[in-house]
Amino acid sequence: MFFFGKLGETMSEPMDLNNVDFHEIARRGDTEVMAAFLQAGLEPDLLNEQGYSLLMIAAYNQQRGMVDLLLERGADPNRPDPMGNTPLMSTCFKGYADVAEQLLEKGADPNARNGALATALMFAAMFNQPEIAELLIAKGAELEVVDARGLTAVQLAQSHGYTELAARLSQLAI
Repeated sequence: MFFFGKLGETMSEPMDLNNVDFHEIARRGDTEVMAAFLQAGLEPDLLNEQGYSLLMIAAYNQQRGMVDLLLERGADPNRPDPMGNTPLMSTCFKGYADVAEQLLEKGADPNARNGALATALMFAAMFNQPEIAELLIAKGAELEVVDARGLTAVQLAQSHGYTELAARLSQLAI
């Protein structure tokens, strides 16, 4: 049970955790508050009602400090959301190369697949994120895998009109 008042103070009455939005704390990047809850036993892989982890929310909102804190406290960098998307995929969608690198360095799988068999590299291709695409390839992302529709990252970049990225990925595939 949690007994917090102001940070560091204890209270005589336990805090009603039903009134605490831990995912909002992660979204805002309030590492001091989150660290206190984690120290008191909060599960670092806590999911919200929609099935998103604290790490997913922090990564999606480019909260580098929160991402570090959650990973240090044992959050799974590969924990998928209900559609199978990982925190790494969310950073590729949003274009956060810095957070993608953090996740990769802490064990995020560049070849994890979601429910449509898409990978993080495919997200980078679909959302024209060349810096992230090159980072993923450097960290072992496979170029020749296909999604549920039979498309590779190169084909996805082409189909979205990102010809420069498609050409670069094609060169790397050789």
